[in-house]
This record gives sequence, C-alpha cells and structure tokens, in this order.
Amino acid sequence: MHVLAGVLVDGAGRILIAQRPPGKHLAGMWEFPGGKVEPGEAPMAALERELDEELGIAVDPLSFEDLIRVPWNYGERSMLLEAVVVRAWTGEPQALEAAAIDWRLPRDIDPAMLAPADRPILAAIWLPEHYPITPADASVAHASTLVRAALARGERLLQWRLPGVPVDEVRAGAAALLPEVRRFGAHLLLSRDIEGARALGVGVHLSSAQVRELGERPLPLGSLVGASCHDPDELALASALGCDFATLSPVEPTQSHPDTPPLGWPRFAKWAENASLPVYALGGLAPAEVPMARMHAGQGIAGIRGFWNNATDPA
Repeated sequence: MHVLAGVLVDGAGRILIAQRPPGKHLAGMWEFPGGKVEPGEAPMAALERELDEELGIAVDPLSFEDLIRVPWNYGERSMLLEAVVVRAWTGEPQALEAAAIDWRLPRDIDPAMLAPADRPILAAIWLPEHYPITPADASVAHASTLVRAALARGERLLQWRLPGVPVDEVRAGAAALLPEVRRFGAHLLLSRDIEGARALGVGVHLSSAQVRELGERPLPLGSLVGASCHDPDELALASALGCDFATLSPVEPTQSHPDTPPLGWPRFAKWAENASLPVYALGGLAPAEVPMARMHAGQGIAGIRGFWNNATDPA
C-alpha cells in the first residue's frame, strides 16, 4: 500500500498534524495528513486529492519537496509512507475527516503522540543536515573547545565520542557542556554510554554491536537515540529498536578504516531509501557534500575530520 503524507509548513515554521478519528486504526493518535494512492493514480496527484478531501485546500505541486520514504509494517499490513513537504496552498485547512487538526512547531510535538510510522517523518523534519562527531584522539578539554566552537557556528546535533578517555571523565565533560548545549537548543549524544545518557538526561549513539544486541529502545521517546549501521540488516534492527536516526558507513574511503571497502553513493542511496528512519552518510565526507547526501536519500552528513578541519589536540 502506497501512502502519501503532506507536511504542511506555514510561515512561522509550524507544521500541521491531524488526529485520527474514532473507529479508525490507531484512533486518537496524530499523523501527517494524506492517504492511499488509488490504482492508476500518480502519487503527487493522490496527495493533491487527499489534502483537498481531508483539509479542503488546494496545494501547489511546485512547492512540493521530497522529505523521506518510510517502509512500515502494522502487523500484517505493509505500506510505503512517502512524506512530502508542502509550502504553498490556497484555502484554510479544516478538519474535514480528522477528529482535530493542530499547528505546532516540530520541537513541540511529542513523538509518543504520533502514529509509529509518522515518527520518522517528524525526525526527518527537524534533524539538521550536519552531525559532527568529536575526534577520537582529543582530550576532554580540547573536545569541549571544539564543541563550543561548533555550537557558535550553528551546529545543533553532536556526538560526544572520546574512546580513549575514562568514562567518568567523559561524562563529567559532557555535563559541563550541557548548559551551553541547551542554551543553543542543541543536542549532545553520548557514544555508546546508555547509563551515562540516562544519568545526564541526554541522547545516546549506539554502536552496531549494541544495535544487534539490544532488544528494546534504551531511552524513552524524546531522548534521541542514534545508531551506527553498515548494512541493511543493521538499519532494519535500528528501526525495530525505535532509533530516531542512523549513520551508514563508510560511504567513501576513510583514514581510520583504510581496509574497509566503501559503499559508494549508489549503494548508500539504495539502503537509505529502504530504511525506515533518517540516515546520515558517514565516512570520508565533509559538510560541503550535504547536497550529494540529500540527492541520495540521506538526511545529511556525519563526520569527524571533515567538521573539525583536521584539528589536533594541542595537549
């Protein structure tokens, strides 16, 4: 079943969500408006029709922007949920078929209120295009300096990864950064340290081994969970765990893993497009390659050296 969802964005950056009416599957939960593609119908024509029927608006197809494709299973019912950003329409949206509609800023939407298949759409809306990861050989002091500089230049999602530093020092360094991270409205994820993430009230980025070993999401919805993935099986497991996003690597040859064959962009695109969550391209990439990632079904670029200008620890 092919389903189109329209993500209407108004001039204030708010998005429209609709509540499923009584008697429907997942009644009471919220979703992005849209519906099924009828036999012989073009997908974008289906979206135009559904938004007219559900909201009473005429949308401008020239304003459409592809966002994410979410393959999903509700029990024995499988579907492909294709989300499209809509920025121009005529008419005032009304709840013609939904129990209610509401305009909210993405950060004010609790993922738990959304139907499960719509949660990756919300993540794709607000997750940034960049995901810097601190250099593995940095000290806590140097990594803290790098993170503060990154926040000042506009980075809003960062991974705190210092594998050579004792865990207590890693946690203390993260705790010291949190007031500034939160002042910028940013997110700092601890690498692999689920216990530390729970203690500090931050997100966590899981290793591929953790993705394979864990049986359930390690943090509640609202606390970010990322996952390191290297193949479609790990992407599927990350989605099943309820991870908010994943990195897929290595896309290009890397200094850290010179013997690992790179995926290349065509394979990255195939795997990312069939994943049920936003996917960052990682491995031998720099921020300037965000357009390339977006062209190949990626959320954006994750990286280490490319984000820190090969910065080394002066200590």
